Amino acid sequence: MQSYAFAHTAPMGGGYWRKVMAEKGSQGVSYTNVSNDYFEKRGLERHAGLLALWGLGVAAVVSGDFSGWNFGIAEAGWGGLLVATILVIIMYYGMLFSIGEMAAALPHTGGAYSFARSSMGPWGGFVTGFAETIAYVATTAVIVFFSASYADSITKELFGLSMEVWVWWIILYAIFLLLNISGTALSFKFAIWVSFITLGVIALFTVMAVFSGKFSFDNLTNIAPEAGNSTFLPFGLWPIVAAMPFAMWFFLGIEELPLAAEEAHNPAKDIPKAGILGMGTLVITASLVLLLNPGITGAKELSESGEPLLDGFRAILPNSDVAALLAAFALVGLLASLQGIMFAYGRNIYSLSRAGYYPKVLSLTGSRKTPWTALIAGAVIGYGALLWAQYGGESAGAVVLNIAVWGAVIAYFLQMVSYVLLKKNLPNLNRPYKSPVGVAGALVAGLLAALVFVGQALNPALTTAIQAIAIVYVIGLVGFGLFGRKKLVLSPEEQAAMSGHK
Repeated sequence: MQSYAFAHTAPMGGGYWRKVMAEKGSQGVSYTNVSNDYFEKRGLERHAGLLALWGLGVAAVVSGDFSGWNFGIAEAGWGGLLVATILVIIMYYGMLFSIGEMAAALPHTGGAYSFARSSMGPWGGFVTGFAETIAYVATTAVIVFFSASYADSITKELFGLSMEVWVWWIILYAIFLLLNISGTALSFKFAIWVSFITLGVIALFTVMAVFSGKFSFDNLTNIAPEAGNSTFLPFGLWPIVAAMPFAMWFFLGIEELPLAAEEAHNPAKDIPKAGILGMGTLVITASLVLLLNPGITGAKELSESGEPLLDGFRAILPNSDVAALLAAFALVGLLASLQGIMFAYGRNIYSLSRAGYYPKVLSLTGSRKTPWTALIAGAVIGYGALLWAQYGGESAGAVVLNIAVWGAVIAYFLQMVSYVLLKKNLPNLNRPYKSPVGVAGALVAGLLAALVFVGQALNPALTTAIQAIAIVYVIGLVGFGLFGRKKLVLSPEEQAAMSGHK
């Protein structure tokens, strides 16, 4: 019998090893030997309590209030985006309740991959984990794109300084790579502080918008309707589905918290609670921005803006320098998300690499106990995607945003499938937290995720994004089929899955 190194102790009785050996051939996968120090080189440290996890979740997402969501107005009008946002909120709550239950029962860094691995086997784990990799790497790239737009607008107005976008991208990736590689404790502290600062910026914008005297409900519906439609839904009902990917931008990333399971002090208790608290925070901020920003600026005018909040400050303040200074604070929100979502892709790539699904070099953590190789790899891929989209004749922000959303909804749908299967096949699994909406909530969330997927697939404007993610997915599946499935490692989540969680 081969010998294996283990990160954590798992049940090692005869029944366990019979299961291991039986599963070696299931789904065509096999496990490989690793050195005695394999997991020592891939260690993580626990730093996060409830506040830190809340800060991480909010920080990863809050940039959605500053850019990206407004493209949904161009698809469906303000009313259509409002309906899309309500549907998306329902989806996220159903999903977060379900993910919270799975994360409490399976507290491993793998997150979505870990849930799918336990319910659908190695191939299910790879397909889900790979979709999440695409989502988080692409989301980081989108935030870099919007952050560069904000930063360049600010420096141009204040100092007359403007740089090529690709230069801004390098600067932003470099700064936040250093932050994330420097240490987990620093990352969590940064997430907490920038979350509070960003919420303060949104609160300031809210007060200024309310008391400026420039808000008008007429601005929300100033898009001329097509024949037979109303100003509330100027393009009809179906565009609501097309607007859902942009509505998701208000919340995409809050589901990342299970990836911090091995860095949280009490993951079973704190991860579900932080997810729900974080979502509540984001619903409030999204509601304020969705109402007030176009109500000040005009829905039509905001529909194609790269810096909608900056445009909101400009509409309120006649002095562009003052608006630029306030937008500098708004930029903090984007940078908060850049840090938070970079944390997510780093842990996602790390967990899949540690288990052998990706090249094992991508899970090295070094002396600072941060997955530095995974972080660098994700940055290089994201930067390349931006260059491809920007200089390939498309709008980089919109293309990469839709790649991120499509990867996310695939992962969302498969996680909801995982939840249903785990409830059916492992009814006695210890669940310290249980979803208040149960299987029904997971089914609703899964169906809404599938609706977004179909809407994207049928939207001719998203052809480039769809083709890109299809090609990437095929390459990933072929690579796993030819190489990855033969080199798996008994990581903690693999152990748990193969032991039957006993």
